[in-house]
Amino acid sequence: MTTRRTRPAPRPPEGTPPRAELARQARVVLADAVRIARWAADGTLPGAPPPAAQALEGAAAALELSPAQVRSGWDRARLAGLVELHGGTARPGWRLRAWDRDDSAVLRGWVALFDAWSLVHPAPDDVEVTAVAETVEAVPQVLSLLQLSAGPVAVPALLDLLEQRVAELHEERCLVPYEPSPEPAVPTPAAHPAALVARLLDWALEGLAAVGALTLGAGHATLTPLGNWAVWVKLEQICVAAQSPAGNIEQSAADMLHGCARLTPGPARDEYRAWLAARPVGSAVAELLAVARGEDALLRGLAFEALRVVGAPAEPEVRSVLDDSSLRPYALLWLAEYEGADPEDAQDVLSREEATWLWVDTAAAVADHGETGLLVRHLDSAVQGTVPALLDEVRAVGHPRTVQVLVALAAAHPDPALAKAVRRAAFQVHTGGV
Repeated sequence: MTTRRTRPAPRPPEGTPPRAELARQARVVLADAVRIARWAADGTLPGAPPPAAQALEGAAAALELSPAQVRSGWDRARLAGLVELHGGTARPGWRLRAWDRDDSAVLRGWVALFDAWSLVHPAPDDVEVTAVAETVEAVPQVLSLLQLSAGPVAVPALLDLLEQRVAELHEERCLVPYEPSPEPAVPTPAAHPAALVARLLDWALEGLAAVGALTLGAGHATLTPLGNWAVWVKLEQICVAAQSPAGNIEQSAADMLHGCARLTPGPARDEYRAWLAARPVGSAVAELLAVARGEDALLRGLAFEALRVVGAPAEPEVRSVLDDSSLRPYALLWLAEYEGADPEDAQDVLSREEATWLWVDTAAAVADHGETGLLVRHLDSAVQGTVPALLDEVRAVGHPRTVQVLVALAAAHPDPALAKAVRRAAFQVHTGGV
């Protein structure tokens, strides 16, 4: 029996200001964005981004701001959910309507801006997208160090941590260190990788400062009260997500999926979410696909159920296994549902052979882990419509578990004549006969 393991959610950092004070600080950070959002929500500023030069000049004159301030405030208003774009029209978002009376709405708006810091302060154009993405993924560790330090942290210490985390990401993804390509499409600095990481650290710190999460001094950075609170909120969310109801949070992917085998879909998804929340998404997806490539058909199906919880970040890896005959039917169904197909209609993407292979694979899972009655009922899901047609195509599909599946089905089926036909088919597959 698996023992449930729970972890207490972190407490707010000592000295965290009251919620009302945090909301006041968030209102200060977003003051220009709110002014522009209210002006734009009256229909004065076209909703389609970016605003035209004439609209920017009109907003700047009306609000006594520079065009650059208007453009920046407009972007922040959209990122914070203060305005909603409907075609070419900007409408007030619910946070804007609640801005003066609801501290929670204000703080949620600021957290949305905090999460989008890399959009508020775009990365240098001459840096590869992969390097930028890894920096964004590594920033939470930098923020955690800043919070644990509860005061100024020297930039060299932050750089050491960022370099270490980026190296870990490279190792997880089997990538090589950043190097300028021989013929780059855009100029990239011919610098040592450490210099590039240092440059990206400066960019990240400037972006976080731009949204009010930290302040920059001479060679050091310090979290603001808002930034300190935001990091705590993120840690709390991770701890809540990691409260694994069935205690599988620290298990391998295979053991976690085994633990979910007897759960109904809702609790199983909770387990998947908890397990995924405790791991980098790239390594979690790779581990699930490694399990799917194994011999256990039940775990193969469950692995793709867990990948459905991952969603968009798993799409490239799922697409990459389409050439693997054992995974192709599962990957095709996953991609169809990801692209919006109704689960009941997703089967239409499978060829007859793929559907038959999947039927045998699912039957193998049922034979290994299910009840005999479930295996008999599984006959009804076959696309062939008749048992003789099913047996003909099952024999031809070449699934490695065909014989075991047919033997188990023959032993389970209550109809002696049908059981005999299935047993004969199993013998023919086993002996290579027709």
